[in-house]
Amino acid sequence: MQEQVATYLCEVHDIEPYFNWIAEYQASRDEASPFYGRTYDEFRFHQKVYNYYIHPQWDEFGSPTLYAKILYVDYDASYAIIELIGEWNDCIHNDIMHLKRNVIDTLMTSEISKYVLIAENVMNFHADEDDYYAEWYEEVAEENGFVCLLSPHPHVKQEMESIYIDRYIRMGEQLDDINWRRYKPMNLMKEIEQRLDNQITRIG
Repeated sequence: MQEQVATYLCEVHDIEPYFNWIAEYQASRDEASPFYGRTYDEFRFHQKVYNYYIHPQWDEFGSPTLYAKILYVDYDASYAIIELIGEWNDCIHNDIMHLKRNVIDTLMTSEISKYVLIAENVMNFHADEDDYYAEWYEEVAEENGFVCLLSPHPHVKQEMESIYIDRYIRMGEQLDDINWRRYKPMNLMKEIEQRLDNQITRIG
């Protein structure tokens, strides 16, 4: 695992946020986005995960090791799709606090209640308290919303499940095989919601 992480970090500067939806949405041009007005220099790398530079298109939100890109927001349908990269470290950096306060809370002022977190570029997760997860869950549940996690590495999902983060963030077999890049945002959300509804029906 350490070798995999080291290889990933060496190559992280080449990993760009998903760009196929950029003609339909850009957070830097969305006045309601926490990243409105951001500019990007494609030739100057300054953000790092530890000692390794990441691609300049990623957005900093307070964590020194975890970065984000809001790929799509639909204010009418109340959903946001957010891609993450780096190390998610609640133990040292309280990354969930930064994500919740500096990104999610801004979106919630626009009544976004459904959140898709894409985690295929999150290489490690280090747990701490679950207060911000519980807060986020309670707030979206009031609006019949949800938070779900797509494409996590198995060890990341296992670590999250070991402290019961899956009580607050939907993850698991019903979502694991979604090839999210094949979809347009609206169709991706329809697929996710159908799978989550089917899971509730089976449990019921």
